[in-house]
Amino acid sequence: MADFGSLYRHGFARVAVGVPAVGGVDPELNADRTLDLARRAASDHAVLALFPELGLSSYSIDDLFHQDALLDAVLAGLRRVVAGSGELDTVLVVGAPLRFGERLFNCGVVIHRGEVVGVVPKSYLPTYREFYEKRYFAAARDAIARRVTLFGNDVPFGDDLLFEAPRLPGFTFHVEICEDLWVPVPPSTWAALGGANVLVNLSASNITIAKADYRRQLCASHSARCIAAYLYAAAGPGESTTDLAWDGHALIHENGQKLAEGVRFGSGPQLVTADVDLQRLVQDRMRTTSFADSAHDHMERVRDLRRVQVDLAPPATSVPLRREVPRFPYVPSDPATLGERCREVYHIQVQGLARRLAATGAGKVVIGVSGGLDSTQALIVAARSMDLLELPRSNVLGFSLPGFATSERTRSNAHRLMAALGVTAEEIDIRPSAMQMLRDLDHPAARGEPVYDVTYENVQAGERTSHLFRLANQRGAIVLGTGDLSEIALGWSTYGVGDHMSHYNVNASVPKTLVQHLIRWTIDTGELSGAAAEVLQSILDTVISPELVPAGRPGTGQPAQSSEATVGPFELQDFHLYHLLRFGYLPSRIAYLAHQAWSDRDRGSWPSLIPPEKRNEYDLPAIKHWLAVFLHRFVQSSQFKRSALPNGPKVGSGGALSPRGDWRAPSDATARAWLDELERNVPG
Repeated sequence: MADFGSLYRHGFARVAVGVPAVGGVDPELNADRTLDLARRAASDHAVLALFPELGLSSYSIDDLFHQDALLDAVLAGLRRVVAGSGELDTVLVVGAPLRFGERLFNCGVVIHRGEVVGVVPKSYLPTYREFYEKRYFAAARDAIARRVTLFGNDVPFGDDLLFEAPRLPGFTFHVEICEDLWVPVPPSTWAALGGANVLVNLSASNITIAKADYRRQLCASHSARCIAAYLYAAAGPGESTTDLAWDGHALIHENGQKLAEGVRFGSGPQLVTADVDLQRLVQDRMRTTSFADSAHDHMERVRDLRRVQVDLAPPATSVPLRREVPRFPYVPSDPATLGERCREVYHIQVQGLARRLAATGAGKVVIGVSGGLDSTQALIVAARSMDLLELPRSNVLGFSLPGFATSERTRSNAHRLMAALGVTAEEIDIRPSAMQMLRDLDHPAARGEPVYDVTYENVQAGERTSHLFRLANQRGAIVLGTGDLSEIALGWSTYGVGDHMSHYNVNASVPKTLVQHLIRWTIDTGELSGAAAEVLQSILDTVISPELVPAGRPGTGQPAQSSEATVGPFELQDFHLYHLLRFGYLPSRIAYLAHQAWSDRDRGSWPSLIPPEKRNEYDLPAIKHWLAVFLHRFVQSSQFKRSALPNGPKVGSGGALSPRGDWRAPSDATARAWLDELERNVPG
């Protein structure tokens, strides 16, 4: 098995698209140039290298396709490539015109370790405008044999071949050629339903205005529909420009996302590589039940697909991942995309609360305003919901509820924020009622002893929520919850009559990292300015804390408790949550991805709104430690709280934890399987 740092150990595979500079009608030279790029792909540890359509002959040679001298030279060139592949571990897919029987086919030839393992003829031959392929070639449907003899060997032949690599789990690929992608139902559609998750297209595709954009759209949308990787290689330099031009377009997409793109109109050869996430494709297909339903509805076609085994093994050496893993999977790094994401989240939250208020007829909300991140976001949403309903913002009843450990900083921020938003602001000191509860319990703290246990903490949390619900009864309002997705995942809330409960929670599916960015975005865009912006920045700069324990650092102005010191850095735990909830990955894979994302601050890009001083990094031992904390809290110790969550709107495709929606799990599960796998397979 490859070592922990190798991409091949964690369900990735490196693939390559090569665009050689063809030598016109010169199969021998074209073969040599193809081999040059194939060797480069192999030295870069790619397991598959794709080349353009008819690359051994050149595409733009018209009636020369029917010349025996040319076709014999193509066979010699192909033999040269096959022989040269004997020293390479990489599978090669090259294009050539080949005669079988009395027909000439436009073929993709699959080669590995000195052998031809399959030949795929083109299914759809364009014969319109500048294309005349039916003048030269027969289509796949015209083949009278399912196997052909090539270089003395019996070889599978057809557009229904799936090439499987049993030694590389999750790697099954299919070959189609140029126009095959342009038709309403490409042959790769059936291949994907049959299990191919890497789809490759040998193309010639001359260039015209706007055609490059259309290719990108085709590759992106088809890879998304098929939940697959899609590799595309177009003919480039050296093709005849008698009537056409060529841009050598190389593309690699994965499930709708572009991973790599070559330089168009280059004067020389190029090789484009990308690391495809095979495991993510497998997980997405497993979860997308309609994908399996579609395969069932076309079962006769899917069952007829033929499977060809390729003895392709992952490289024995360690191969580092060359793929950016976003540190903040819930937060786009691109400023424009981030702005759109934040705006969309606001609209979803506001629409959800406005609808709930309209349905209940209450027209008012009660909210506890702590001066922390979550209540700040919920308060802004509440104010905007009143705007949408054309109700006064005074219908938002904000309450500061200081307890034994409330800092002056957060208390001040709460009042400043309520004033800036124009909501009704009141304060109720919960210390007398909390102390009475402690006396009733005969708790040592009621006698002045510094015992700050879970009872001490939860008495305060319970008092706050009890007050809010009774205030809602009194004022004809609903209680607005503030807890976010990260806290829900980690069980960082007091169950029942505590911050776990409300009438409606607008933050229920918004992770802590996104809450922080929503507030930063509010400042950055000027949505709230002046005094409001100042207090928002102060809230962002405050240590995240439940403020329930008064011991700590007097005179700092900061809360004594730090949530992240107990449950882990939210930015890291949000990363773990996303990959476990969205994909169900092994803990070792999550740790590997986290290490790729977080171990080097110079790697990749940061969301634009994070200031440099807040850009952290984590080594593998730290990741392993906090992932273990996350797994225990998420899988084993906090599901009972999630089973009784209040309503709240789902905002993202990364998943939510509502027991009525995305996440259903037993409350008495053990995390042993996850923790054991983490301990066995992650060093440090």
